[in-house]
Amino acid sequence: MTEADDALLSVRGVTKSFKLGRRRVDVLNGIDLDVREGDFVAIRGSSGAGKSTLLHILGLLDRPETGTVVYDGQDVSSASEVRRTKLRATEFAFVFQFYYLLPEFTALENVCIPAVIAGSKSRAAVSGRSARKARATDLLARVGLSHRLDHQPNQLSGGERQRVAIARSLMNQPRIVFCDEPTGNLDSKSAGGIHALLQELNESLNQTVVVVTHEVAMAEVARTQLVMVDGKIAEGR
Repeated sequence: MTEADDALLSVRGVTKSFKLGRRRVDVLNGIDLDVREGDFVAIRGSSGAGKSTLLHILGLLDRPETGTVVYDGQDVSSASEVRRTKLRATEFAFVFQFYYLLPEFTALENVCIPAVIAGSKSRAAVSGRSARKARATDLLARVGLSHRLDHQPNQLSGGERQRVAIARSLMNQPRIVFCDEPTGNLDSKSAGGIHALLQELNESLNQTVVVVTHEVAMAEVARTQLVMVDGKIAEGR
């Protein structure tokens, strides 16, 4: 399979294994995948299928053992850690199962953090405290949290914390948002709200989203649904 000409992110022949004592555990077994700009890709599979490992390789948090990773026409498989770090800070964003909000900061301050870190290097190029605050306020309004700007994480529900994390992920106008089990800690009602929010952001902002999940309901709001079994993509639609 050759790389799709219109793919924003492609992997070809990606493998990954780990050592468990004296035993070698093969986690990814020759993955080929294309992510197009504006797509919403859900990768579903049971625990141990390799989906989080694949997400980490797609998001340049880890390197493949073999195979290539091409982003925006450039092979980044062997890019320097400086280059990979810059891409993660300015072009990519991440939403994890456990939120990772700073507890001493308010929702508004948490959302501002990526812009502070990236500075003028981000696509949004939000510089200055007032500009960052204005953008963060707009993003929190978009995710339905205008009334929670000054609340700290321990004053928010699980669903609200994940909404803050999603707003934070959008702060630097990333080209791709990677989500690792974003509803894994939520009850069904809160999870449904996150499903709908990610779908709305994809449709209204043309935001490219890649999510890994074990939940059928999460996967079914995506435009492209893939199923992983034993380190391979077994089926898709």
